[in-house]
Amino acid sequence: MMELKHHVISGDSHLEIDSKAWVHRVPERYRDQVPHTVRLPNGGDGWVVEGEAPREVPFDLYGGLGRDNWLPFGRKYEGMAGTGSPEQRLQELERGGMDAEVLYPNQVSGPKMWRRIKDDDAYRATVRGYNDWLAEEYCSVAPDRLIGLGVLPYTDVDDAIAEMEYCALLGLRGVMLSGFPNGHGHPAPEDDRFWARALDMGMPITVHIDFDRTGERAGPLFKYPKEDAEALKHTDLVAQVARFGRAGGVNAVQLVLSGVFERFPDLHIFWAENQAGWVPFYMDMADVRYKRHIHWARELLGFEPLKELPSYYLRQNCWWGFQIDPVGVEMRHHMGVDHMVWASDFPHQESEWPNDADVLERNFSGVPEADTRKMVCENVIEFLHLDVN
Repeated sequence: MMELKHHVISGDSHLEIDSKAWVHRVPERYRDQVPHTVRLPNGGDGWVVEGEAPREVPFDLYGGLGRDNWLPFGRKYEGMAGTGSPEQRLQELERGGMDAEVLYPNQVSGPKMWRRIKDDDAYRATVRGYNDWLAEEYCSVAPDRLIGLGVLPYTDVDDAIAEMEYCALLGLRGVMLSGFPNGHGHPAPEDDRFWARALDMGMPITVHIDFDRTGERAGPLFKYPKEDAEALKHTDLVAQVARFGRAGGVNAVQLVLSGVFERFPDLHIFWAENQAGWVPFYMDMADVRYKRHIHWARELLGFEPLKELPSYYLRQNCWWGFQIDPVGVEMRHHMGVDHMVWASDFPHQESEWPNDADVLERNFSGVPEADTRKMVCENVIEFLHLDVN
């Protein structure tokens, strides 16, 4: 049971970890296909996935260097804050004045890169190896403070369900989806088996920013009952309704228009690192644009109207993560203060670690303590069902 000292939990931090820390958990026959780092001519680390040129370690890797010392290239893991052992991480957590943090995997060099492994068996083994290491070797050092999220494959619905069930057996508090469970770039009826199982298990579902829409997943945003190819060349209902949203807003509207939240009203999804200041405007504009475009979409595409306007589902079923966003905090009651989760984003360049107290002051100055507590602590506790004293 977690004892709160600071009453601050980061709802979105990252494990920028070299895969050499966990590749031993992948079966030996697949290890040569796991993305790995190499040293680049500029002295920084680069990631290699089979058949592709090295990709420099994400410029996001900041680790509290100080803005006057940090450059967006030449980064390497060795000696960098946020890239070491769980014991080191606990010291960094305390230095930042936080009780706990929710740990997402490497971002650019993480699950979306893993999906480019050509052999699906090797890809699934990579996901499983990371989850095993995360639960049994990293978070196990302090499971109430290092709150790891399991990674789910997005090959098909059966694989996503199987890995979610395995993550529950490992004791992970939630899982991260990097793509629609069906493996495509749009929702599909078979996804309902995944959503139903997540609800049966009580497993929290999170998305870091958005779903993967690269390669074969860069196709249509939606599959309509009437596939009018000529109409789809010019417009798309999802694109129209989601027009003014950030990246995660597109996926949220895809789910809304597919009726997922009508069929599963108790399903909640946390969209991490999307910021919040745009969400109230987005909700209002989604309704405006939905009412403008629903009629032709019904006639040309066979789309059946929702029972409620999009903003209803965006408000009831979606949670939003933010870092430095005083405008979003000011607008909190227009989107629902109960669905806003603050995050440090350590060790990325969005973070001001170890000066997190300054960020909190900037974000929440003048905000009633009850509202602040919800955004910096209580909401993430509720969403992940954390055991807190």
